[in-house]
Amino acid sequence: MMMRKKTKMAWSVALSAAMAAGLLAGCGSNGGTESTSGSTAASSAKTESSASDTTDTSDRPTYKIATVRWTDTWPTDFLHEGVMKEIEDKMNINIDWQVYYNSDWSEQKSLLLASGDLPDAFLGSICLTQADMAQNKSAFLDLTDLIEKDMPNLKAAFEADPELKAVCTSRDGRIYSLPKKLPLRPKVCGDVMCINQEWLDNLGLETPKTYKELEEVLVKFATEDADGDGDPTNEIGITNAASSGLLSGDLRHILSPFGTMVSRDGNYMGLNGEGKPVFMPMEENYKEAVKWMRQLWEEGVVDPEYFTQDGSMQTAKQQADGGSQVGLIFGWTADAQVGPNVNQFKTLEAVEGYDGNHYVEAATNYLDISDRELMISKDCKDPDTLLKWADEFYTDLASLQTFYGSVGSQITDNGDGTYNVDVPSDGSSLDTSAWSNSLRDFGPKYMNEDFYDKVSLPEDQGDGVKLADDAINEKYVDTEKNCGFPMVQYTDEDLSRITAIGTDIYKYVEAQYAHWVVDGGINDEWDSYIDQLKAMGIDEFLQIQTDAYNAYKENLTK
Repeated sequence: MMMRKKTKMAWSVALSAAMAAGLLAGCGSNGGTESTSGSTAASSAKTESSASDTTDTSDRPTYKIATVRWTDTWPTDFLHEGVMKEIEDKMNINIDWQVYYNSDWSEQKSLLLASGDLPDAFLGSICLTQADMAQNKSAFLDLTDLIEKDMPNLKAAFEADPELKAVCTSRDGRIYSLPKKLPLRPKVCGDVMCINQEWLDNLGLETPKTYKELEEVLVKFATEDADGDGDPTNEIGITNAASSGLLSGDLRHILSPFGTMVSRDGNYMGLNGEGKPVFMPMEENYKEAVKWMRQLWEEGVVDPEYFTQDGSMQTAKQQADGGSQVGLIFGWTADAQVGPNVNQFKTLEAVEGYDGNHYVEAATNYLDISDRELMISKDCKDPDTLLKWADEFYTDLASLQTFYGSVGSQITDNGDGTYNVDVPSDGSSLDTSAWSNSLRDFGPKYMNEDFYDKVSLPEDQGDGVKLADDAINEKYVDTEKNCGFPMVQYTDEDLSRITAIGTDIYKYVEAQYAHWVVDGGINDEWDSYIDQLKAMGIDEFLQIQTDAYNAYKENLTK
């Protein structure tokens, strides 16, 4: 069946280090061999593609473009086939893809930037951080005037969606990288809470609708043999991995009923009820949220390994043979977290928080929109042509294909102006297929929302599941306080300062959070905690973030 998208503690030192690690997860030549970071996967893909292509393209100009893939298990054939080759041929150029992998990109990137011998361009926001761009600004072109001259599709997207332009406009009013907005996205863009319906049924419990009811259910899950195996001690209310940016995740997930929504970039910035930027771990609602987590810990709801285990241990509990050992999970979709145990769970409607409001993550301005999707080096001999090539990616159909895969392979053209994203024929998931056969989340793209109604997705796979879940909670996406702190731009000086100040602040906040959940004491220690944050420079940090947010808001009106 198809659905149609209509809209869019004593151990605290070690702990803080682990959490911090989880948070901080030649030009114009005619080369024909794909460069990699040591893996043979990408070079094999290029060799196979080249062998099947009989067209003589040797007289075309060649651009070297570096891009990063999450894993070397994903093929790169798509870079030389389908829509990618069509656009290449249309512009009469060759792209020499320099493929790197995330596992060793940090080291490779440092060497590359230090060498000064850069490719013509970097594609994908995974390649370079804001700090990378700031520290190497002279190595990249100012694209502002070139966009005006060479990119009519992007200019049209800017007019249709001012946020797209705002997110890539630097504090000096110039544009140094191209943006993207992911297509066919839900209004509730963040992770959702899913509850173990099988355990609810076993215990004769109703679905919780308030945070107090949720607490009561979780206590029963953890103490009353919810899985029915005769042992009331082997069930876990909630679990997580210390390596996953745990505090940041908690503020968006289990603690969201307290209005603790924060940015996705690990800086713990949020917006309060009046839409004012705040450092969430200093707010009274954060204090109340931590006290609640402390209560859950004392009641046996929280996994004893919550603050120490890695992702594989978390997955083993959630995807255990014979049924999940966990009562409440958080993720993009349930199947992404619990795999074969997905039928145990149902998406939970956003529970009512202590203030009477329902909170969901609607961070479209961070998750779905970003800059740094194409950066062009200053030595590129013909940036106009390369930008004209990139402009082709801002059409509706190209954006669809660079997100799911090419027409004829992963997408069916129905011949009437509509398209089906196909269930993979090899038995893989649609998510796996999309990441293997397209740029997916990375690279330039923008799809006009009028085009959404022309695309059908499988209802039981990948994004189709998320869009179905979306219907449960989209009604709560109605105020600024449901939105995470957006992706903002900093001046070079400010970026340097918040990086220097923030590193120690984040470690301190994360260690205190774990300490207060496990040991308690937040009421007695709160004032000294605030004083310590001030001594560490939190006022300067907050002022920089506020200035950046205000500049972002101003750019929306330009």
